[in-house]
Amino acid sequence: MAISNLIGTVDPGQTAAVVLEAAQGRNTRLQKQVSTLQKQLAALKNRTDKNSQRVRAMVTNQLKSAQANLAASGKQLATAETRYYSQTGQYDKLLTGTNRDAYMAINTLFKSYGLETLAGKIFDYVKNGYSADTISILLQDTQEYKTRFAGNEARLKAGLPVLSAGEYLATEASYRQIMESAGMPIGFYDQSSDFVKWIAKNTSPSEIQSRVDLATQATALAPASYRQALKQMGISDTEMTAYFLDPTKALPFLQKSAATAAIGSEAIQQGLTFDQTYAEQLAMRGVSASQAQEGYSQVAQELGTMSELGKIYGSEWGQRQSEEAVFGTSAAASTQKAGLIAREKGAFGGATGGGRAGLAQSGGAK
Repeated sequence: MAISNLIGTVDPGQTAAVVLEAAQGRNTRLQKQVSTLQKQLAALKNRTDKNSQRVRAMVTNQLKSAQANLAASGKQLATAETRYYSQTGQYDKLLTGTNRDAYMAINTLFKSYGLETLAGKIFDYVKNGYSADTISILLQDTQEYKTRFAGNEARLKAGLPVLSAGEYLATEASYRQIMESAGMPIGFYDQSSDFVKWIAKNTSPSEIQSRVDLATQATALAPASYRQALKQMGISDTEMTAYFLDPTKALPFLQKSAATAAIGSEAIQQGLTFDQTYAEQLAMRGVSASQAQEGYSQVAQELGTMSELGKIYGSEWGQRQSEEAVFGTSAAASTQKAGLIAREKGAFGGATGGGRAGLAQSGGAK
């Protein structure tokens, strides 16, 4: 029997897991076949009659063929394992002994740096016999490492000493702790990329603490009217501090807060509930104060009637549904609203009461 018929062919379209499972199954079957033939041959070893000799010759040929098939299957299994474990990042399963130990130690270290993507390179270096020290040096020359520790590249160009990975991470942790303690907004100086310039310029954590303290003081000493105006716009003291610390980076946070507050103000003026999360969603969609005023005016006008229609026709309706229909943030709400109005018009032949009739002319906020 041909080897290809026994071990099959690999379909490129199959997943690595399926290919591995099939290869393991073939290998197991061939191992059993070889074992069975070896036992048969052993049983015929001491038999000298012509029939036994003929059978022994036949079994010997079958065994050679099965062993060749098993060898070919073993290569396919190794290839399938490499493919599967590589794709799933389980490189440790492709190594044994000291090589596996070395891989695990180096990979764990670089994973703590946030460089999980280097696992494949670490595997290749270990497999090729490089020492742990050599691998660490080689990895520092990768683009992933240079990007992660970008501040060191700038320090090197500026003639400053390069920080070790431990020193670099400790400095980042100090920066981040200072910002968290000051209550800075999420997304404002809390990512590794945010600290590159400070590290590049050798800015110490104590200096950053001084800057934060000065910004906090500037917020506290700002004219009361100025602070009140900002608070009415939805800008908190911590956001004001962030602005004094870095106006450019803080501006998007302030603009979002101001826009959210303006939208919420229009809801409140109409006697409606102010949902900050939904107002932020509208702000992110670019809804202006005038559009919010027009939209919430419409919501206030039709909410009572729409709620009544919802009760009549068994369809829950509240402020959120009205908001989503008016501002166009939910196709389902718009469809539900149109359906309720259509059912009401159908029930009364189009001659509905004043409040209800007005709904037929209602559109979304402009």
